[in-house]
Amino acid sequence: QVQLIESGGALVQAGASLRLSCAVSGRTVSSLAFGWFRQAPGKGREFVAAISWSGRSASYAESVNGRFTSSRDNAKNTVNLQIDSLEPEDTAVYVCAAGPNNVREYVPRQRNEYLYWGQGTQVTVSS
Repeated sequence: QVQLIESGGALVQAGASLRLSCAVSGRTVSSLAFGWFRQAPGKGREFVAAISWSGRSASYAESVNGRFTSSRDNAKNTVNLQIDSLEPEDTAVYVCAAGPNNVREYVPRQRNEYLYWGQGTQVTVSS
């Protein structure tokens, strides 16, 4: 069974940086595009970042203002999200998602384009 396990969330001060990780078991990450979504209390799950299965194409939500960087390490079956200059508005549960695709540079941005979902890791940013 395919499982995605996120880690790296923490309680931090505004301006700090975090690196979130998504570890995959049950299959290799080859041919999987990965996305990151976040959900704050009382809000829906919103797209924040995605990376193609090649690792050479990425897409980010306009709201992150260049502060997020997605990367992947296929050899370690791991996908990462580097977040710099954290703001209180970034507080949310961050969820990793994966979707099979056969277009090397395609970057999914919609929830219905993903098949596998993790349980999430909590990021809390204080003022």
